[in-house]
Amino acid sequence: MDIEIPYNVEERKDTGLYNSKLGIWLFLASEIMLFGALFSTYIILRTGDPFWMLHVKEAHLNVPLATLNTAVLILSSVTFVMSWVSLKLKDLSKFKFYMGITLLCSVIFLVIKYFEYTSKFDAGHFPWTHNFYAVYFTMTGLHGLHIIGGIIVNAYFWLPVGSKMWNTEPERFTNRIEVAGLYWHFVDLVWIFLFPSIYLL
Repeated sequence: MDIEIPYNVEERKDTGLYNSKLGIWLFLASEIMLFGALFSTYIILRTGDPFWMLHVKEAHLNVPLATLNTAVLILSSVTFVMSWVSLKLKDLSKFKFYMGITLLCSVIFLVIKYFEYTSKFDAGHFPWTHNFYAVYFTMTGLHGLHIIGGIIVNAYFWLPVGSKMWNTEPERFTNRIEVAGLYWHFVDLVWIFLFPSIYLL
């Protein structure tokens, strides 16, 4: 017997959420466990290696570039909220404008990360060089994959193929943007923890 869970735009009485919002919170809970395990591994490796800081200094992490990337991601979160607010105000053109800025910030982040990675590779630093580089590339790389995933989803909603739902089901489309925004804010929040723990401490 198949059980079908219908999409709803109103909050359910039993959960206080509409179905897709409940779904994204459950998904984000699994993501928290994933990154939580990685941060725990990082702490164990760092506290167990007396020469850890020597490799950090040798890596010459580019703090100014990472700081710029942090500002870029924070800006992208702000513009994402503005894109959602624009839909609540029934203004699709402003949604497209702010979502376009969000996508631009996302691409800028990846370009900066590309230059960071290539500088490490040129210096002969790879994930197998030392535990520090394994942590650095694994955590920032996984975060980068989440950024790419967000770009794909956000670009779909920004392009005509995805935003055409606005013409027939504006409330459902607005809810989709809210759900995508929750994911995007989570990705930004992960970076807020990654930046100081890897680049500054």
